[in-house]
Amino acid sequence: MKIGILGTGTVGQTLASRLAELGHEVVIGTRNVEEKLASESKDMYGNPPFKEWQKEHGNIRLVKFSEAAEFGEVIINATKGGSSIDVLKQAGENTLNNKVLVDIGNPLDASKGMPPSLLPELSNTSSLGEQIQSSFPQAKVVKTLNTMWAGIMVNPQMVNNGDHTNFICGNDEEAKQTVRKLLTGMGWKDENILDLGDISSSRGVESFLPTWLRIMNSKQSAAFNLRIVE
Repeated sequence: MKIGILGTGTVGQTLASRLAELGHEVVIGTRNVEEKLASESKDMYGNPPFKEWQKEHGNIRLVKFSEAAEFGEVIINATKGGSSIDVLKQAGENTLNNKVLVDIGNPLDASKGMPPSLLPELSNTSSLGEQIQSSFPQAKVVKTLNTMWAGIMVNPQMVNNGDHTNFICGNDEEAKQTVRKLLTGMGWKDENILDLGDISSSRGVESFLPTWLRIMNSKQSAAFNLRIVE
C-alpha cells in the first residue's frame, strides 16, 4: 500500500520506518524539504536531526506535505494537534478527498508549561478528530493510536505480550476496516482494537492524554498502555 505520512517528528519517523519494513511504499511529508534536511537541531527529546534518520532510511523519501498526500492511498496525520489543520490545508483538500486519513494527533497546549493541557477549543465538546473531519468532509477520517507512545504503536508486543487496548473511531466503516488491516499488520490483535463508534469518540480518547502524561511522569517511562478488562 502507498502511505503518505505528514510529520517528521518521532511519531512520523517511527511509523514510517515500521510501515516501510512491512513492505508498504512510504513517503514522509514536511513543510520545507530543503530546510528540514539542512537543520542541525535536535528535537525536544534530544534525538538527532532529521537528516541523520534520513540517511538510515534512504528508501523513505522526504517530500512536501502536498506531495505526501498525493502519493498516499492512506494518509497519516502525525503532526502536532495545534497545527494539524494548517498542515492538512497545505496538503490540499482535493488531494485528501475520498482517501483514508488516519489521525493520531493530540491537541496539546504547552503554552503554560509542562505537562501540557488540551487546547480549550478542541476539548470537551469538540476534538481534533472532529475538526479534521468537518474541515475536510470528503476525507475518511479514522482516529487511532493517539493514546500511547510511538514505540508501542508499531510494536504492541513490547507490553504484556501485546494484550492491551487500542481504540479506533470514525464515520466510515470501510475506512476503519482498512486501518484495522494496517494495525494488525503491525502486530495488533484484532480483538484488542476497540471500535468506539463515530468520529465524535475522538473527544474521549484525546481527553485521556493529560492523564497519560501524568502516568508517564509518575512512572518515568512511556512503555505502558491501557487494557480494558471485563
